[in-house]
Amino acid sequence: MTEGERAVASPRVVLFDFDGVLIRGDAFRQFVRERYRRSPWRCALALLCLPLLLVQRPFSRRLPLYTLVRIALLGLGEQRYRAAADAFAATLARRPRQFCRAGLQALRRHQLAGDRVLVVTGCEHTLASGILQQLGLTGLEVLASQLRPGWLGMRLLRHNVGRRKVQSLTEYGVGGWHVAYGDSMYDVAMLALAAEAVLVNGTPALCKKVEKALGRAVTRVEWL
Repeated sequence: MTEGERAVASPRVVLFDFDGVLIRGDAFRQFVRERYRRSPWRCALALLCLPLLLVQRPFSRRLPLYTLVRIALLGLGEQRYRAAADAFAATLARRPRQFCRAGLQALRRHQLAGDRVLVVTGCEHTLASGILQQLGLTGLEVLASQLRPGWLGMRLLRHNVGRRKVQSLTEYGVGGWHVAYGDSMYDVAMLALAAEAVLVNGTPALCKKVEKALGRAVTRVEWL
């Protein structure tokens, strides 16, 4: 087979971010908020940890968030977490305004065209996969953040954001992609390696920042 024939035989690789591209807002953050809403004792524990959160804040924006996530997942083993994530995925999927219809339609169009579609997200894997399944989206490959069991509950193993997305794709065996859809500066590393970089719902200021980082123009779409 010649290089040209191989190129024709291989499907195009298309990447979609999840939060802000297919779903409005941050799905895992909504899950964490629901955990606190259902557990007053978690709220009380978070308040007790407030001095620690205030100490962490000057050193890192993420450390306080990680602490709040640990509290939200406190006491959850792997099976209980999966059950809670699946239940929340089913609840979220019943909120029609929660999702970007144009984004879901674009994803389905790529699938119908025979493209290889991957969802590459900072959302946790079980939750993101569960939501996509609830929406009836099959045949997708999902590269997402991962948790691991700990003594006190599930904890973060891998946060799939920024350059980590490209690293995850490389480890997964995906070395290049034709189209990538993102919505923030966190997606720049992924967009940079795409033949066509698509910025979803980007403000003019964000678009300018992304194009400066990439050194080229991006395709802009409004998926409201």
